[in-house]
This record gives sequence, C-alpha cells and structure tokens, in this order.
Amino acid sequence: MTGVKASLQRAVARALRGMGVDEPPEIDVQETPADKPGDYGTPVAFQLARVLRKAPPRIAAELAERIEPPEGVRKIETAGGYVNFFLDPAYLMQAALEPPEPAPKQGGKVLVEHTSVNPNKELHVGHLRNVALGDAIARILDYAGRKVEVLNYIDDTGRQSAESLFALEHYGLRYGGGKKYDHWVGEAYVRLHREMEDEAAKARLEPAIRAVLHRLEAGELRGEIEKLLAAQLETMWSLNAEYDVLVWESDLVREGLLQQALELLEATPYVSRPSGGKYAGALVMDTSAFIEGMEDPYLVLLRSDGTATYTAKDIAFQFWKMGLLSGLRFRPFTRQPSGRELYTSHPEGEPMPFGNAQETINVIDVRQSYPQQVLKAALEAVGRHDLAEGAYHLAYETVLLEGRPLSGRKGHTVSVDEVLEEAVRRARAVIAEKNPELAEADAVARTVGIGAVRFAMVKTEPKKQIDFRWDQALSFEGDAAPYLQYAHARAASILRKAAAEGLGDEPDLARATPYEVELAKALLRFPEAVQKSAELKTPHVLAQYLLDLAAAWNAYYNAKEDGRPATPVLTAPEGLRGLRLALVRQLKQTMATGLALLGIGAPEAM
Repeated sequence: MTGVKASLQRAVARALRGMGVDEPPEIDVQETPADKPGDYGTPVAFQLARVLRKAPPRIAAELAERIEPPEGVRKIETAGGYVNFFLDPAYLMQAALEPPEPAPKQGGKVLVEHTSVNPNKELHVGHLRNVALGDAIARILDYAGRKVEVLNYIDDTGRQSAESLFALEHYGLRYGGGKKYDHWVGEAYVRLHREMEDEAAKARLEPAIRAVLHRLEAGELRGEIEKLLAAQLETMWSLNAEYDVLVWESDLVREGLLQQALELLEATPYVSRPSGGKYAGALVMDTSAFIEGMEDPYLVLLRSDGTATYTAKDIAFQFWKMGLLSGLRFRPFTRQPSGRELYTSHPEGEPMPFGNAQETINVIDVRQSYPQQVLKAALEAVGRHDLAEGAYHLAYETVLLEGRPLSGRKGHTVSVDEVLEEAVRRARAVIAEKNPELAEADAVARTVGIGAVRFAMVKTEPKKQIDFRWDQALSFEGDAAPYLQYAHARAASILRKAAAEGLGDEPDLARATPYEVELAKALLRFPEAVQKSAELKTPHVLAQYLLDLAAAWNAYYNAKEDGRPATPVLTAPEGLRGLRLALVRQLKQTMATGLALLGIGAPEAM
C-alpha cells in the first residue's frame, strides 16, 4: 500500500471505530475511474451493509461525515455507496516525487531454488521460463524486504548426466573447442538416444551406462560435471541470472543427509517396510493423510535392493533447505560477472550458513506438481506443519516456440544460447532501422534482445502456457520489453536535452495540471505492484504494472489540446517546467528500477 493510500486507509479505519466497527474488514482504497469524481475512493460501505444493517449509501454518508481528512485531502464526497477523496494536486506531486526505495528488511529467510537443470547438455528454450521467473521473484522479494537466498541444485547423480558422459566415451569423442562445451556434449547425448531407440542396442549399452552412474555417485566424475556446469553457467549469466549457492546431489548422499532424512521419516507412523505384497522389502511412505484422491497413496523411498529413489533425495534436500538436516560443507566456486561470489557444496569445504529457511520457493514446471506435494507431505509427516505451509511451488506451464513443443531427448528444441543470439541479432536490425546513428548500438541491441526474451517469460501469469514469438517479443509497441525500454530511453533523452540547455528550475508543485496528476498516480502504484508481486510470488503483476506505467507516460507525452502538445516539458513556463522535469526523472528511475527487478536492463538511448 502506497503512503497516500495507507493514510486514507487509516483515516477510514479510525472513522469506522467511531461508528462502533471495532474490527473493520480489509479497507480497499482504489483510484477512482477517469469518468468518476475524486482521486481515490473506497467501497467499504458495501462490505459493512450486512453487519450494520444499513444501505451502503447511508453508511457511506455517515462515514464521510466522521472521517477526519488526513494530510493532502481537500474534500470528501460520496457517490452511491462509495466514499471518494479529492486530493490536493501539490500533495500528490510531492508524494509521487519520492524516489522508490527498497522496503526495510524483515526477519526470516526465503530460499528460492530455480534453474536446477540436469548437467548433461545445453539449456533449451523451455528452461528460459524457469530462470526468468526464479531470478525475477528473488529480486522482487529482496526489494520487498525479504532476506533471500538463491540456490541452484546440481543433479550430478542422475541418469541424464551418466548418459552424456557415457556417450563421449562410447563414441570416442574428444573436445577440440570451436563449439560451446555443453552444446558439444548435448549432441553426443542426442546421438546416444537415437541409437537407443533400438531396444537391442539399449539393452547392450545399459550395463556400461549404469557403471558410469555408479562412478558419478561415488564422486569420481565430479570434474567432468563441473566442466558442463561451467558452460551452463555462462548461459545463465548471459540472461543476467546469478546465484548464491550450488548444492550437489552427491554431497547430500555423501554427507549422510539422505540417511538422516530417512531416519526422521521412519520414526513416524507414516513410513514402513512391508513384508509382503508389491512393496515387500521396500521403505514406503503412506501419503493418504496429506494428499487426497490418490489411487495408490504409497510412495517408495528405498527400493527393496536398498537404492534410494529420486523422491527420497528430493525430500532430504527439502529437509536441509528448511533446517531439519545439517552437515553440508561449502567453498567458493567462482566469481560471477557482477562480482558476486558463487559458493558450492563440496566434501572439502567448511560449514556455512546456507539453507535453514523458514520459507522455500521451488520454481519448477506444473508437471512436477505431485512430487512437490510429496515434499509438503513429508514435512507434515515429521510434524512440521509450519514448514509445510512455508514450502511453495511456483508452478509454471510449458513454453512453445512459434507454436511448436520442445523435446530435448529427440533434439527437437532450440537452445537458450541460440535464442539469445537470435534475439540480439533481430534487436540490432530493428535499432539500425529506427536509429542508425545510435552510439554503442551493439551493447544496446544486447540489452534489448535479452530483455525481450526475459520479459516474454515473465509477463504472463505462470499457470498459462507461453507461445514465444519473435515479432511480439521484439515489438516497440504493446506488451514487450522494448516498449518499456523505449519509454525509459525517451525520458532519458528529455533529461539530456534539459541538461544540455542548462534547464534546472525548481518544481512548482502548485502548477500541476490534471495531466501531471494522472502520471503521478501511475507512479504512486509502483510500491504496491512490487508488494503484490512478492505476496503472490509471481513477477507478472510487476510486469503488467510497468506496461501500464509506460502507457501512462506515452499518454502524457503525446497529450494534445486543440491539436497542439498539451504537456511540453522543455518549453513549459518556469516552475511547471521544473515539475515536469522532476516527473520525467521519477518516471525514468521507476521504470529502470522495475525493469531491474525483472532482470532487464534500461538503455539510455535506443
């Protein structure tokens, strides 16, 4: 809630207490529609009609009489059951010109796990949404006052990694450079899967693949995985995504965390070892008390041969993330492009304060919803309902590329690196057409291209499928990142011209016109949009706000009266010019801040 809305909300609450409503409902304060009187209004009278046994207009009239106008309110009126507030334009200007600031830090840590791709090949376009969503929500939560830790899980004991490393050995391949390492390994992985389409070949190769898998589990091939990981990190960094820590699955097992988790679960009435039936000899968890509607609620944690399932490892990891287990050690892995240190779990590391979060956000696609329910069920089983409530699955739908689905095993995909390269190429072509004299065009094209890709991944509600299309993503009009970046660049251009002309007069807040009032109200919505995104754990709310802000800015910039510009900035009278320059400066800063929270750059010129 912005400062302006919050003050109105408090004034309404005080008046309601005077009417005998000691526990008022949530008081919603909204901007009044353009065709209605006032600047802000509240429909709270409708919510109280049943409680007070009065018609909303009557409640609104009494409420308006009782409200003591807070600072900046010059008039209060009712319209039906609404109470509307008319604010002093100068007060609105003053509030809107306060620079955006991060919220004060709150207690408790939230751990955001995202990316977590198998270290066996290059990232494909389907991974883009995961990285963009996870990185953006981590930035937003941090700005909203949360202590955030960003984690990337390395599944180095998975079959996919074993198959990729086996393929290199099987085909006698030696890396000679020229192609990015993860792409080179990915080609071998796809080649192997094509060979294994023949069932006889698959059966013949299986023992050798399992041998590589055992070597991975023993930690003997960690160096090979690190080479793949280093190549994948280059892609993640090119997307402007960085992390705090990498946690390796092999370290979870080696340091005994898997065993610790199983012991915790075995001490509950929900985990047993059946002596007969299809689960004989296995360690299974009965999830029926926590997950409804399952035809078979039993979940295998340890197979009868003693090997752990993926589920068991995932539970151990979730328990560690939420402080139920300890024992991992860490050391520096590499320095990231921003200068931020990236740490990794490692057998030769030292204890460090990673994990132990009160809340977790696991960014993973909607097809993994059931395994995510199992993690919550496991927390419930060990009596930690509080932690189960804090375990959030940021589920997202899949990504199509120009209407086509993707498949990594079959090679029917496009890599993230290729998408970014193409985005930058197309952005460069658009910029060359619109502004052929632009300085540092290559750097701007990179910022625009990558921004276009990232925004396309976060602008839509996560539960909706995305069909990524080039012409839409790189549009300078409509709901695309270049539209927002151009709004920022236009504001920057005005400020450069003002500086070059030596225009620096003080803003006269009292000279605000209705045009400035509308732009100011749009600026004032920024903190609310950030907070709402943080509460809902989705960046699309902030993305949509930035589109609205750009639209408000363009409407202001292009406003006409009698066919002439209604809001000139540089040629406005002194005082009004200062006010307009201050609003342009605030618009520029707010847009840049909002884009940064989505992991997108804001060029000074385009």
